[in-house]
Amino acid sequence: MKLLILVGLLGLGFAQHNPNMKNGRTSIVHLFEWRWADIAQECERYLAPNGYGGVQVSPASEHVKLSNPWHPWWQRYQPIGYNLCSRSGTEAELKDMITRCNNVGVNIYVDVVINHMCKSIHGEGTPSSCGSKFNGNKEDFPSVPYSYLDFNDGKCKTGSGHIENYHDIYQVRDCRLEDLLDLALEKDYVRGKLADYLNKLIDLGVAGFRVDACKHMWPGDLTNVYGRLKTLNTKWFPSGTKPFIYQEVIDLGGEPIKASEYYGLARVTECKHSDENDWMGPPSFSDGSTKPVPINPDSTCGDKWVCEHRWRQIRNMVIFRNVVNGQPLSNWWDNGNNQIAFSRGSKGFIVINNDDWALNVTLNTGLPMGTYCDVISGDKSGSTCTGKKVSVGSDGRATFSISNTDEDPFIAIHADSKL
Repeated sequence: MKLLILVGLLGLGFAQHNPNMKNGRTSIVHLFEWRWADIAQECERYLAPNGYGGVQVSPASEHVKLSNPWHPWWQRYQPIGYNLCSRSGTEAELKDMITRCNNVGVNIYVDVVINHMCKSIHGEGTPSSCGSKFNGNKEDFPSVPYSYLDFNDGKCKTGSGHIENYHDIYQVRDCRLEDLLDLALEKDYVRGKLADYLNKLIDLGVAGFRVDACKHMWPGDLTNVYGRLKTLNTKWFPSGTKPFIYQEVIDLGGEPIKASEYYGLARVTECKHSDENDWMGPPSFSDGSTKPVPINPDSTCGDKWVCEHRWRQIRNMVIFRNVVNGQPLSNWWDNGNNQIAFSRGSKGFIVINNDDWALNVTLNTGLPMGTYCDVISGDKSGSTCTGKKVSVGSDGRATFSISNTDEDPFIAIHADSKL
């Protein structure tokens, strides 16, 4: 029996490592704090035509609305229930976005907050994105419903009820993270409510989840919740397909909780932000509602939105990744410092100059003979190239020149950029 359970859990974990992307796509773009209506349009007009495989969206659940600071991004990470109306839009708009993106081959991955609810300081009368009543001070969330019985207050052994020592794994997993009310995931009732929330999103057509704050949850509790999830909607995914799960686990070393504890459950990721204005929300109107994302004539985004995924270099490297996917790294070269080059099989070749002097070198690219368009400095348009051209000889070799003063000191060519 123990062997069968182990095999079952291993199968669950491996299935949830697969992002389930369509049509050879390989990249996910994080459209942080975008409205559902704008994401739907972006899938159709830009992401699908340019080879993007998926979108990570901000949390879809009902959350607090804060005024001090003014509607920060992190209010989305203080849920007060699992109704699907958030700063990004209504449940109907969410469903429409998921449908439209799936219909053009772009998956949706939802950021989900299941470790906690809002902070205890948000008492009765605090506004929420759907208008539901709640009282964080009394741990009362009737829209779920959760009560004081569904939190870890009794398990936490610190005087404050908060995490006071990150070298104590019990505090990290059983106490409040910055006063966020810590859910008791060991309870079957709580596990069931979380699974119901995730399964509703699966029914709508999402491909998977980014799970927030996994370091603060016991791996066994997460395994139980993941094991309750449905397979993906067969309107867009093959029968029996499990949702892709990637877990945020902050592991900078020096603490007893390790990211490796979560490897067998699903994939593990981490993020950092260091901007001095890291509390700010998205471009918004005076009432705090999020502004639409306008597209300028030059294909950039306007009204204070910055869309890195539309930059030529980013977009073309997404296509590069799709073309070389599955090909081995080969034909490695470096100068012993910060100039490197390598191929991905016979499908692509890249050269990078990160030194303070020019690069001039002839290298074996592994690519067939021909003239290729450098997709960093320009675009291939029919039989022409708006950027640099690279000539590969019959022996697969080509000469590369990259100044250290170039705006983008690297060159990338691939099979589909051949002229």
